[in-house]
Amino acid sequence: MLFTLKNKRTFFLSAFFLTACFFASCQTAPIEVGANATKEYFPLLHSKKIGIVANQTSVIFKNKLQTRYTHLVDSLQNSGMDVQRVFSPEHGFRGNADASEHVSDGADTQTGIPIVSLYGKNKKPSPAQLKDLDILVFDIQDVGVRFYTYISTLHYVMEACAENNIPLILLDRPNPNGHYIDGPTLKMEHRSFVGMHPVPLVYGMTIGEYAKMIQGEQWLQNNVQCDLTVVPLKNYNHQTSYPLPIRPSPNLPNDLAINLYPSLGFFEGTTINAGRGSEFQFQRYGAPWFLKTAFSYIPKPNFGAKYPKHRNKICYGVDLSKHEKIAKVNIAWLKDAYQKSPNKENFFGKTFTVHAGNRHLREQLEKNYTVKAIEKSWKKDLKQFKKIREKYLRYP
Repeated sequence: MLFTLKNKRTFFLSAFFLTACFFASCQTAPIEVGANATKEYFPLLHSKKIGIVANQTSVIFKNKLQTRYTHLVDSLQNSGMDVQRVFSPEHGFRGNADASEHVSDGADTQTGIPIVSLYGKNKKPSPAQLKDLDILVFDIQDVGVRFYTYISTLHYVMEACAENNIPLILLDRPNPNGHYIDGPTLKMEHRSFVGMHPVPLVYGMTIGEYAKMIQGEQWLQNNVQCDLTVVPLKNYNHQTSYPLPIRPSPNLPNDLAINLYPSLGFFEGTTINAGRGSEFQFQRYGAPWFLKTAFSYIPKPNFGAKYPKHRNKICYGVDLSKHEKIAKVNIAWLKDAYQKSPNKENFFGKTFTVHAGNRHLREQLEKNYTVKAIEKSWKKDLKQFKKIREKYLRYP
């Protein structure tokens, strides 16, 4: 049959519409965070005295691009809810305190609501601090890394709620490092606030899934059980890329820093500067005693780092600010820094073991294990964890 001009026009129009329909069907709907599902949890809060575990990331988004939002506390108050108390994690309610800096109790200057710090004298809400509360809401953006302390705060909040018979509503949020599971697994003899559970460094779960795991694996003290409700995400899976619209803590300024944080966070327990005191936190590393290279920087006090390592000294090192997104823990950078350090006896600080979660990693570096050998040593524990993790996944 002859392929006429009319046939061609019909063919190309049909192809155009089929292609358009195909791409339209492939467009994924935007992720909806748990906080935005107000119809699911607002009815549970009416006529209740509410406590909220929150920081600057605890927001309800007002548009699909997540560029406009209101804070959860403000939204609840504007809806006539009785918010009695705010519990703040590391870095404080407004997210402006340094890492490891104690946060004091007080009152929020914008709302007047009393604030109870969970990163000062006590990390677990006391019965007195929970007195007269009917329900607690937990809404904090996590980054999916074991030594990021928000999951430790979650543990203690769940435990306190269980012990005081207070229901807990957790508003789930995406994990920006949810696309992989990797790194050394914590050994319980090295349990601390920077690592409370026998999980790998990167565990590939949302904070809602993680809460279910804490409960299901009976990790709470005396095996107590929390009356837990997780308000789930919509349109999310673990491979979904999720740029964080709000900085989750002072020294994680952008998506690259969040992605490299699991690999460069080991430097927190060493004498190496990992970009604190610069505008490229967790996107570089260096020290004054490294051999002089073309790349150098001078750490200076700034937002989130009042006293950075090697303050006002020239640090030579490695620039990772243009690095591509990774899907593994890159232990090569830690090994590189260790080998470049002339005084290896002083390389490791007091917190290195708790950051690593075991003694093996330090021993492996001291014995000059290859990167492949170090990574191979993680595999057995990773395989066991993945079986546990599978039980608590809510998303593909």
